[in-house]
Parts: sequence; C-alpha cells; structure tokens
Amino acid sequence: MAESEIPPFAVSATERSPVLRSLAIEVEESGVRDVFERVYRDLAKSARVKGFRPGKAPRAVLERLYGASVQEEVERLLVSQTLPAAVDRSGIVPVIEPDIETEPLEPGRAFRYTAQVEVKPEVELPDLEGLPARRPLVQVRDDEVETELESLRQRRAPLEDEPEEARAGQGSILTLDYEGRIDGRPFEGGSAEAAQVELGAGRLVAGFEEGLEGARRGESRELPVTFPEDYPAPDLRGKHAVFSVSVRALQRRRVPALDDAFAKGLGEDDVATLEALRARIREMLNARRERAADEALHRSLLDALIARAPFEVPPGLIERRLAQRLASAHDQLESVMAHEELHARMGEWRVAWRPEAEREVRESLLLEAVAEQQGLRAEDAELAERIEQMARDQGVAPERLRKLYQERGLREGLRVRLRDEKALEFLGARAKVEATSGT
Repeated sequence: MAESEIPPFAVSATERSPVLRSLAIEVEESGVRDVFERVYRDLAKSARVKGFRPGKAPRAVLERLYGASVQEEVERLLVSQTLPAAVDRSGIVPVIEPDIETEPLEPGRAFRYTAQVEVKPEVELPDLEGLPARRPLVQVRDDEVETELESLRQRRAPLEDEPEEARAGQGSILTLDYEGRIDGRPFEGGSAEAAQVELGAGRLVAGFEEGLEGARRGESRELPVTFPEDYPAPDLRGKHAVFSVSVRALQRRRVPALDDAFAKGLGEDDVATLEALRARIREMLNARRERAADEALHRSLLDALIARAPFEVPPGLIERRLAQRLASAHDQLESVMAHEELHARMGEWRVAWRPEAEREVRESLLLEAVAEQQGLRAEDAELAERIEQMARDQGVAPERLRKLYQERGLREGLRVRLRDEKALEFLGARAKVEATSGT
C-alpha cells in the first residue's frame, strides 16, 4: 500500500526489556472514518437485504445487521495498514509477528492499539582468541572393525527355511500371525499378519518371545503376557493380555563365510578382498568419529561463548524453534504411534525440549554476531558448491536439487548454515583445544 493510502497515525515506542519494545499507535479519527466509509460502501454493493434492491440498503439497516462484523473488519484493516509503517518509523526490526492489543473501536473517535514487538538482543562478544574447547581423540580399534564386519555379515545373510521337524530356538526367525486380547477384547496395535520375529533379539514384551521357544511351522499357541509399567503406550501399562499366535514360517539366516568372495560380492568399488573391506570399514568408522569429534568441539566452543556472552533471548524465537521441533516429531511419528500416546508425548516434549530450543536460538544469535564482527558470509558460489555436494551424496541430479531449493525458499537457510560453519571454523582456529579421551 502506498504511503498516501495509509491512514494518518502517531506512534511512540517504549523499551520494555532488551528484547521487547512496546509501540503505542493512534490512528486519527479521519482515518477511522474513511475506513468505515469504505467498508460500508463495499458491503452495500454485495449485501443482499430483504426488501431492498442490491446496493440500495440504507446505512442504518446495514449497521443494524452487520455492525459487529464491520467493526472487526475495520479494526483488522486499520492495524494491517498502519502497523508496518509504525514499525518502520520506529526503526525497529521485529524477529516474530508482534502481539496486538486493541482498545474498543468506535466510529467518530481515534483508534488506539499497542504492539508488543520482540527484537534481537545486542550481543556483546568477548575476546574470541583462546576460547577453551575440548575435542575427543579419534581412534578405531581392530576389534571395533571386526564387530562392524560381523554385523555386516549378519545383515547380508540370506534366510533359509528350516526343516519340517525343526523347532524354534535362539536365532530362529518366525513369520507369525497374531491377535492380542485384553479381558477378551482386541486392542489397538495388538494384531498383525506375517510379522517377522527373531528369537534372542530381545525386542518383544517379556513372555512373548519365551512362549515361542520350541514352536514348529504351522503350530498355534496362546501366549499370556503382562505389559511393563514403563511400556510406551500408556493405555497398556501393567495390563495382562493373551496373544493367539500362528506360526507361518520358520527360518534361519545362512551366514556367509568371511572371505574374499564375501567382500567382492558386496559390489563396492575397489573392494575385492577381505583386507580391502576391513580398510574401508576402518575408514568409514574413522570418518564418522571425526564428524562426532568436530560436533563435540563445536559444542564445547559454544559452551564457552555462552558462558562469556550472556544476553536475554526473545521468547518468541524460543517458541518458534520449539514449535518447529514438535512439528517435525509429529510428522515423523503420527503414522507409527497411537494418537493418544503421541498427544501425551507432545505435551511432555514441549516442556522437556524447551531448554534445548532456547540454547539453539542462543547459539544462532551468537554465531550471527561472530559472523557480523568478522565479516563472514556464504557466497553464491559456495551455495552452489554445497548443493552439488549434497546432490552427489543423495544420488540425485544437481539441477533437480537446485530447483527444489529455489522453489521451496531453502537457499537462505542453507546460506545461514554455511555462514555458521564459517563462524565455528573461525572460533576453532583460535581456540585453546584440549584433546580428551573418547571414541
């Protein structure tokens, strides 16, 4: 909206805290009158009032029929038309949408409202030279390589049917149909068809796995179980259930020999021998631990910076970050968790996750301050290079990923991430780093 279309108003700003400004805004009576007139003119054109032709209903009739809704619309228009200009005139940069409190709106009088505006705090950075930090030593032991190798061998083992007379024991994999009942009635999540269960894996409620010991293909059993008091689904905690189980299939993994043929069969480039596979696993474990060590270093650097640069964090930014965390968790879990359980967990997480959400906001503001102080930013070429790298890692065409980032407005978020990485690299290069024991 052009400046000439904005109703005349006055604004005064008051600092309530380092992160909160209160704007008192008064729209002149002439501006209020003009908006009322325009809203009633538009209403007269569209309103269908019994006894009057379209557009001919008198103002008094419209006021009697639509007065309350017109007042709401006028109030909305007055705020939306003046608030951006009031914020701009005050030199304030909001970090979230302001909270609005209005006084009663009356025709023929000025309209007053207040806007509570959260702003970024002024972050005073300490001396950034020699911040204390810790980074775990990275090492990969031979036995850890062997453990990973054995895990890979087990994952690659094909399933083979057991002989007809075989009975289930440790390591057996059973394909089951089952239905659970509590007090004779089925319950949500208590039934399945063609479910695979591995005896000895320890993933089942106590009593279920034990009840399958010795079972044969085609056999049916009744398994009594009691759900533990800490079971994830609150409605089942401490409940007694009986499962009717039918064994469809009984199988066991055929573990391949650990030799060059196994290594070559994985189809990895440049891995044609068992020793080459061991070297690849060691390289993978080492890279994973280097990343974890860098994350620990960055965490300790930010610990030191947070301790030396206290400031108030805008509550709205914390709420927004918390809402993002909760929304992400909800999207991931809504298809695998009962609605009641997920709702209960969301309430718990809203409390439990708040401190970490505040820390994330605090870290972001600190890294932004470091980047501004040191003139660090991510250039377009660096964004393009990172998108290319992510495309290679994900096995997608770079142009497709570039288009996705452009269409979904993700480029600026990536730019901030790269800027923060530069700020952490700057701090790490000047830190006093202690090597600590760890894996």
